[in-house]
Amino acid sequence: MTTNLPEQDEVLSAIREAAKTLGRPPSRSEFKSSSGMTEYQVLKHFSSWREAVRAAGLEPHSTNLLLDPAVLLEDWGEIVRRIRRIPTRDQYRRNGTYSAGVFEKNFGPWSSIPAKFREFAEGRQEWADVVALLPIENAWATLAAGSSFDSTGLAISPLPNRCHTKLDDRPTYGNPIDFRGLRHEPVNEGGVVFLFGMVVRELGYMVEAVQAGFPDCEAKRQIDAG
Repeated sequence: MTTNLPEQDEVLSAIREAAKTLGRPPSRSEFKSSSGMTEYQVLKHFSSWREAVRAAGLEPHSTNLLLDPAVLLEDWGEIVRRIRRIPTRDQYRRNGTYSAGVFEKNFGPWSSIPAKFREFAEGRQEWADVVALLPIENAWATLAAGSSFDSTGLAISPLPNRCHTKLDDRPTYGNPIDFRGLRHEPVNEGGVVFLFGMVVRELGYMVEAVQAGFPDCEAKRQIDAG
């Protein structure tokens, strides 16, 4: 592993050497494995990985090659890790190694990639930080539709619509959801804050404060590097 910050020429030479070995421009993960350099060391000299590859005299897009889906997902995951959120097609086009079209050819619509990555990363601890930034699949839509959940957070079945007279001397509960230990949907602001706290890391937020008065909860998430 390179410990000192390499010069720009060293980075470019390492990219060319990796490309010579592979017979094509390397992905981020392939470059890191072959050179021992980190993405941070590359981006100290270049605004993006694509720019670094082009500065080395190579073309980062490799749409005519048959690529291993795992290589594509690793590259997508590295972008999520860097920008701390799911990239749009345009963001990936600017910063990724491959074209968005290659992803859609392999995985379908761009919106389906987070689910594909979650499947790929299952059991791989090195991607746990990226998985934590992905949204819970269909959780909010299912909650809004009034569906119930099992103890793992998976949807079970829609609940029938029932209306009865409210009893003033009894507590009121929301629809049953059994979502990660929460038996019912929130019916007040405190319940919403509690539910938000359960999924805050997966949504990419950091909680600054929770209090009784307005605002009940203050949270922030990184929207760009720096």
